[in-house]
Amino acid sequence: MDKPKMNVSLTLVAAVVGFMIAIQFQTVKKPNERDTRDIWQLRAALLKEKELESNLLGEIRSNEEKLSAYESKRKQSKEQALRDTLQELKLEAGQTEISGPGITLQIEPVIEDIQLGSPDTKIVSPELLKRLLNELNMYEAKYLAIDGQRIINTTVIRDINRETKIDGHTIKNLPLEIKVGVDTMNAAEKLSNRMKVSKARDEFFTESLRLNVSDADPAVSIPSYNNPIRIKYMEPIKEGGGS
Repeated sequence: MDKPKMNVSLTLVAAVVGFMIAIQFQTVKKPNERDTRDIWQLRAALLKEKELESNLLGEIRSNEEKLSAYESKRKQSKEQALRDTLQELKLEAGQTEISGPGITLQIEPVIEDIQLGSPDTKIVSPELLKRLLNELNMYEAKYLAIDGQRIINTTVIRDINRETKIDGHTIKNLPLEIKVGVDTMNAAEKLSNRMKVSKARDEFFTESLRLNVSDADPAVSIPSYNNPIRIKYMEPIKEGGGS
């Protein structure tokens, strides 16, 4: 074999050997990753995936139920909104009987000032009642009734022919009972404490009347307003927003 052919053969052998070494080096450098988990680990992974799928399906069903309930509620929302608004308006207008925390005030004549054998003709003046109501409102009274008559924003207390009238109802006899309602028992206790040291008691005493204040009561019953409510300067709006 001549020298040129021998050089070519050596070159080819060297190239083949180098290629094989390169392949072996690449294989050692980046080995293929294999799943070495045993069968129990595979079962645990499968169970975990099934639980995840079950949870997702449960969330889907829950959302579908919520959408269905929302759609049903949306159809009824207008009617329910009107009912709720009407109930709120009745409550604010005093046309709903109230039972809850509050106190009871009682106005009675001072026994020491009544002459023996003479009839008790003492009356409570409208001015005294108005000042008392203003003080109660200042102390955050929410609901009021005098002698069984509900007091609302349009209530009129006045003197007619030397008789005190509340929206036409005549206050005739003493003792006179006043029911006062508030929102919470804490508010009722504060109201009771304030009224027990109120200057209103002195004002009544100068008129030979005694103002008694009860402790806080969790169940004060206040009747609804039964008289017709007259509305002035208001007209219904025509459909479409026009007047």
